[in-house]
Amino acid sequence: MLSDDEPVEIAVIGGTGIYDTNLFKEEQSFRPQTPFGDISDAIVVGRFENKKVAFLPRHGRGHKIPPHMVNYRANIWALKELGVKRILAPSAVGSLGYDFKPGDVMLPDQFIDLTKNREYTFYDGPQVCHISLADPFCSDLRKVAKNCINKLGIRYHDKGTYICIEGPRFSTRAESRVFRDVLKADIIGMTLVPECILARESEICYLSIATITDYDVWADKPVSSKEIIETLNKNVENTKDILSNVIPLITKERMDCSCKNALKDALL
Repeated sequence: MLSDDEPVEIAVIGGTGIYDTNLFKEEQSFRPQTPFGDISDAIVVGRFENKKVAFLPRHGRGHKIPPHMVNYRANIWALKELGVKRILAPSAVGSLGYDFKPGDVMLPDQFIDLTKNREYTFYDGPQVCHISLADPFCSDLRKVAKNCINKLGIRYHDKGTYICIEGPRFSTRAESRVFRDVLKADIIGMTLVPECILARESEICYLSIATITDYDVWADKPVSSKEIIETLNKNVENTKDILSNVIPLITKERMDCSCKNALKDALL
């Protein structure tokens, strides 16, 4: 698929508001075919400093694909075929607590899955995979990101629980209170699952970079898409600053994380 033999080991899957990175000059653009159907949009490959990076907008350019219709299997499969070993995944989320303010960034360390109708695995039989997701996000990438965000002076949270709902609708007040008070989740979004699961099945390191855009409806004022987009637009530069600082520090070797050996003892 590529015009040279240099691997593309790092990918950015852009979330709401991140439809292009403007971080690198485009060298190639292509839309591979996959066994699982069409990917969200063309994959753009370019160079950032000494790294070759792929970019794929999760919702397509112009945000044409709702979260429940994203072809997560096709997206991850295509990046795996490209040779990607690390995925940086920005996304927009709502807050389930006043400690997590609009404009803040969170690097979640756990998730709760409340999606309903998605394709969660590459292994639908006859081979079965029981992948471990006790710690669903790459420990190596989390360390790099925490150090970078600290230096940038951006207000962030280095752990928290992301609850993933089906969407595309927002929560009822009753649901939001359950997520906050019963399930004790910290942020809420619609795209983490099954994207991070499929990355782990592909032995790709995955880092969620969650930008908080609003308080979910456990708070007094119902969320609106207009307010989310306004806050999101203000936060896009922070996200790009994080990406531009993290990417150069990602080493070729994967040292301490277990992502690269995720399939060991997982396949039946």
